[in-house]
Amino acid sequence: MFAKISSLGLFGLNAFKVDVEIDISRGQPQFDIVGLPDAVVRESRERIRSALRACNISFPVASVMVNLAPADTKKSGSVHDMAIFMAILKAMRFIDAPLDDCAFIGEISLNGDLRHINGVLPMVMLARETGIKSVFVPAENAKEASVISGIDIYAVHNAEELISHFRNEKLLAPREHYIPPEAAYNETLDFSDVRGQQSAKKALEIAAAGGHNALLIGSPGSGKSMLAKRMPSILPPLTFDEALETTKIHSISGLLTPEMPIITKRPFRAPHHTISSAGLAGGGSVPHPGEVSLAHNGVLFLDELAEFDRRTLEIMRQPLEDRKVTIARASGSVSYPCTIMLIGAMNPCPCGYYGHPRRKCICSSKKVSAYLSKISGPLLDRFDLHIEVAPVEFDDLSSKGGEESSAEIRKRVIAARKLQEERFKGTPITCNALITPDKLQEFCPMDESAEALMKNVFDRLGLSARAYDRILKVARTIADLNGSEVIQKQHVAAASQYRSLDRKYWSASAK
Repeated sequence: MFAKISSLGLFGLNAFKVDVEIDISRGQPQFDIVGLPDAVVRESRERIRSALRACNISFPVASVMVNLAPADTKKSGSVHDMAIFMAILKAMRFIDAPLDDCAFIGEISLNGDLRHINGVLPMVMLARETGIKSVFVPAENAKEASVISGIDIYAVHNAEELISHFRNEKLLAPREHYIPPEAAYNETLDFSDVRGQQSAKKALEIAAAGGHNALLIGSPGSGKSMLAKRMPSILPPLTFDEALETTKIHSISGLLTPEMPIITKRPFRAPHHTISSAGLAGGGSVPHPGEVSLAHNGVLFLDELAEFDRRTLEIMRQPLEDRKVTIARASGSVSYPCTIMLIGAMNPCPCGYYGHPRRKCICSSKKVSAYLSKISGPLLDRFDLHIEVAPVEFDDLSSKGGEESSAEIRKRVIAARKLQEERFKGTPITCNALITPDKLQEFCPMDESAEALMKNVFDRLGLSARAYDRILKVARTIADLNGSEVIQKQHVAAASQYRSLDRKYWSASAK
């Protein structure tokens, strides 16, 4: 007796179709699974035997051979349990309903209950692309799966429900397509909580409007972390495509809940400085996404930047340029997207008061130099804006006047992003920070005075080609915030001011 059931597997973000083929024949009673299964897949034999007993169905006293095709692709996890269970019932003729256009994904427990699995969203997306009409998933995953339209999603609580449905005893109804609500900003921290720091707020507004990386440098208590943690409140909302991209990464990482089946807010990830290289960039025998990918389409905030292991930070250099992380293992290579805004915050020295206007730094020049040298030149070059966060003045703290809210700042950011959306229509570019070098001249036109100032800045500061590109992109964003299509002198002047702190701190500490 032979049967074939469709299932789906996952390697990294890449879903692939799996055909569960089963042959039940006379011979020594045994239950084997082939097709490059890992230990968890092989253990499904005992789960399925017990689930059949829970449904009062006797396991066949015969040779049961299950093949997971394609046989040369590693199968991992418990995702194929439900498909193997259904294949056995189909081969035993316990179920006669046609299953050619159905797929089954889910872990089955010893008592027949279906349990939550990770990575449902990318698997359902592939199922729709390959022509599958119906996907049966554990009830806890149904809301997440129903985000995808154009395919029927069935929520299954236990094996008995599944059997009753295909024996026409009690039919399951497909889930309604889930439409996520608009992201609410009222729960987030607000810029109105921050007293003073007008220049730092303006710089972060520019960063949000153009998707630029920013480095905050200042003494302890000046408000660096407070400012950075409020960045999500001024970012534009996710588009549906961006939400799906982001949700796929969180889905395979097991970070979604039945109440939150799709990411509707831009992610904000703030790992501790003790994080490992694998934790930041991703890794493992079956490569899992790291913090840099979990922050895709959002913000990665590295507080106390100089306290991170230098080798861990250096791993960031290539992903920041390529907007993706590629992890190669013997089992294959996986790429995770990481289009992020990197926000770093750090003190200028170990004691924190180097360059402070009123407090004396107690660190030797050697200590200051060693501390700052933890941030390499190439990594520093990848921050579009260098922002000095000055100590807060008493008048600002005691002021009774209200500060500008995040909602007001966000309006300007969204207006600037809409200009960019029109400008980049028909290209893969979504914001100014992602303008490729071959498009700079087209998208960043300067008037004569701006060109003259840019040449002067380039020669005087000895900029690298990358620094030149980044100043030009920041100037493009400043022009967008001012409603100007052509970059003018004042826009270049403002952008170049955000590239001066490496001269103030790094060059000075080296003397």
